[in-house]
Amino acid sequence: MTEAGTTTGVSLKLLVLVAILVVFAVVILVLVFFLCLRGGRSWKRRKLAAKHSSGSIPLVSKEIMVVKTSDLTPATTSEIGDVEGDPKKEAGMKVEIEAVTAVMKSEVSGGGAHRSEVSVEDPNIGWGRWYSMKEVELATRGFAEGNVIGEGGYGVVYRGILHDASVVAVKNLLNNKGQAEKEFKVEVEAIGKVRHKNLVRLVGYCAEGARRMLVYEYVDNGNLEQWLHGDVGPVSPLTWDIRMRIAIGTAKGLAYLHEGLEPKVVHRDIKSSNILLDKNWNAKVSDFGLAKLLGSEKTHVTTRVMGTFGYVAPEYASSGMLNERSDVYSFGVLLMEIITGRSPIDYSRPPGEMNLVDWFKAMVASRRSEELVDPLVEIPPSPRSLKRVLLICLRCIDLDVVKRPKMGQIVHMLETDDFPFRSELRTVREKDPLPSHADVSIKVPYPPPKHAETVEKSRWR
Repeated sequence: MTEAGTTTGVSLKLLVLVAILVVFAVVILVLVFFLCLRGGRSWKRRKLAAKHSSGSIPLVSKEIMVVKTSDLTPATTSEIGDVEGDPKKEAGMKVEIEAVTAVMKSEVSGGGAHRSEVSVEDPNIGWGRWYSMKEVELATRGFAEGNVIGEGGYGVVYRGILHDASVVAVKNLLNNKGQAEKEFKVEVEAIGKVRHKNLVRLVGYCAEGARRMLVYEYVDNGNLEQWLHGDVGPVSPLTWDIRMRIAIGTAKGLAYLHEGLEPKVVHRDIKSSNILLDKNWNAKVSDFGLAKLLGSEKTHVTTRVMGTFGYVAPEYASSGMLNERSDVYSFGVLLMEIITGRSPIDYSRPPGEMNLVDWFKAMVASRRSEELVDPLVEIPPSPRSLKRVLLICLRCIDLDVVKRPKMGQIVHMLETDDFPFRSELRTVREKDPLPSHADVSIKVPYPPPKHAETVEKSRWR
């Protein structure tokens, strides 16, 4: 019995010891688990605080490349230029645009003042300078009515003066059923990185809350519609030469969109109010809110019909099939408007003259071309110059889309008119052989005037 009692006592002690060890191990595991859980929560709080920090570090997505002017080297510039023409890089560029929009959508509480500082010090973020709402309001004097320079279905345009005294045009997009967001994304994608002397340059943007604004360079001489249809007096300041300069500039801008970019850009809303003019009457195409991108592998894109009545190509209006030749048709109507000074649709005129295109073709068919020129043009063009431009108009509005010329060809045809007597001089030289020196001395016994000397020199070349 004594040995049995001893054995039982030892067993109880062992069981107690094992129980204590088990409890100790469980306590240690619970403690380790608690420490890990606490550490994880602390790390998440630090990460969240960093994410929503309102400090001076700009909130830039990792997909967005921030490039400062001082950092640009020739190699960097060539790399940026190589994006055009490379489908993979273009796809990446579209992703970046979406990222820009996503960043600008984010609202950070208490960070407005700091974002303003960032936009001043680091202006080249993404596709232009990111302006805060405070900067835009100061520039436009709180969107004062006196600063309004244009109004349309998609927004109001204000004249603004930035803190560096540079003048800009601020387009405040109207958010009708998300239209502001659509136009904002289209314009940034279409012309965000485009630079051409005949295209209005996008300087930057502002996006806070549901408000979307685009900041453009300011073009200081109004638009073509104002000068063609406004009250300019008995004689229009738009002489024939100035009108042709405007037409050529517009054609060059469109040619760059169609033939100088990949993917090409179809403007879709070419009209006189979208052609801005500077003090030297240089044209700049504006308002890319309806633009469509068209890759080189696509001959057309089917989309909802949009544009301005009177300028829209008939095949696009009837089928929704859009390509760059739709812009060519619109340019043809615009060129008619430049020549005649008439609106594409004018219900105040007699029935046969309401539609500019129909009246224009009827006048050409009846050989009354001289009557097409705007009566406010003081000095009419030469018959040859007028005939050339009328033929360009008719080719642009050809109902057979394939027969319409490309914008690059239109530029060439318009610029050729700058030398109206080149072919005529060649014809004269072919028909009239050069006289000998003796004949010249007999026919001209006295020194000829200066203009005669010039003609003779040109004949001897």
